[in-house]
Amino acid sequence: MHRGWLAAASMLLACAVGCGGGTGGGAGPDDDEKTIALLLPESKTTRYESFDRPLFEAKVKQLCGECAVLYANADQDAAKQQSQIESALTQGADVLVLDAVDAAAVAASVHQARQKNVPVIAYDRLISGIAYDYFVSFDNVKVGETQGRALLEELDKRGTRGEGKVVMINGSPTDPSAGDYKKGAHQALDGQVTIGREFDTPDWSPDKAQQQMEQAITALGKDQIVGVYSANDGMAGGVIAAMKRAGYQTLPPVTGQDAELAAVQRILTGEQSMTVYLDIRAQAEKSAELAVGLVRGQKPAAPTTADNGTAQIPAFLLEPVPVGRDRIKDTIVKDGFYTVEQICTSDFEKACEEAGLR
Repeated sequence: MHRGWLAAASMLLACAVGCGGGTGGGAGPDDDEKTIALLLPESKTTRYESFDRPLFEAKVKQLCGECAVLYANADQDAAKQQSQIESALTQGADVLVLDAVDAAAVAASVHQARQKNVPVIAYDRLISGIAYDYFVSFDNVKVGETQGRALLEELDKRGTRGEGKVVMINGSPTDPSAGDYKKGAHQALDGQVTIGREFDTPDWSPDKAQQQMEQAITALGKDQIVGVYSANDGMAGGVIAAMKRAGYQTLPPVTGQDAELAAVQRILTGEQSMTVYLDIRAQAEKSAELAVGLVRGQKPAAPTTADNGTAQIPAFLLEPVPVGRDRIKDTIVKDGFYTVEQICTSDFEKACEEAGLR
């Protein structure tokens, strides 16, 4: 996805932002060049480096020959992200596209951008405590509700809804999106199942999710757990590893989100019951369009708003799509998110044939 001078600009400027947050004494962008800073939160979730970044950069390149993308990843470190934002502003960024590590703590950095008249787009996560230009994400409460309903449907299919308890593995407590997912999941699950244990998972860490699931198995007994709400695919992998280690012969249904390749393969083999497919291309490209518009002095109207506790933020909210084994072909494959060849490696050939992918 990285070609020509934009790739070179991205790599050079990314190091300037990502390698310590200082200016390094280097020259800033050319006077006639517009700079869009893309600041992503972490790399444990594979989508950010594999999809969000290259899709965003490619769309900017397509729309704006005079634009360079200044990229940094905070590695789930809020202080590091603050330094990256300060460096981007020092280097003359014209727009910030920001996926916050800590959505409350980053408000001070957004304030710095506003003082410099630099527009801010909150990407994927709603920044709280301050007004800014746009929010581009998915309907996150609906994501959680979709996951919860899918879990109920799978429990009904297996005839196990009333036979035991559900464990909830929620996302990071510093991520407002995780709170929305949890809210939506509870809207679907409360009164329908018994929640045996519930955890918030720092940093969306698969390792911590595995530890939490091990704690739940010890506390409840493995025969009493009939399903697991996992807020994303990475944590679902940790949950499934814990259950395998505990000796489950048949895994209870486990939800997910992000359509990670490993999760799609787990769905094919029956280890994971579903994922939520988010059209990251649409999200990244819409954010790139808005960023390019802003550097050119445009401000398109948004179809809705999101309440961040301080202001109504103009928002573009995309629809989540639940994907089980029978929907991989007409969603993930059809949209080119993954090819059949990427999914159907040698270990998954049989499962792919059974699912109609071959």
